[in-house]
Amino acid sequence: QVQLVESGGGLVQPGGSLRLSCAASGFTFSVYAMSWYRQAPGKERELVAVISNTGGSTNYADSVKGRFTISRDNAKNTVSLQMNSLKPEDTAVYYCNVQWRTSAVWGQGTQVTVSS
Repeated sequence: QVQLVESGGGLVQPGGSLRLSCAASGFTFSVYAMSWYRQAPGKERELVAVISNTGGSTNYADSVKGRFTISRDNAKNTVSLQMNSLKPEDTAVYYCNVQWRTSAVWGQGTQVTVSS
């Protein structure tokens, strides 16, 4: 059974940092690109960052470029999102995602709140 479990969310002040992690199981992790999405209250879910299966290629939403870094460890089946210089508009539930065969698989999400 394909499963994604996020962790690392929380409350942080503007300008602060958080590191999210996603533990994957049930599929051959090193074969698949992985993504982070987020959904703020009243808004649609949006793509934040994506990383290729080898980690050699990454892409980011314009709103997070230069502040967020996606990475992966294929030996540990984990993908991470390092978030620096956080802003109140980064407040959202963050989801790990894999497009596994013909299905989009999501984790349960982790809440990130940026507030003073």
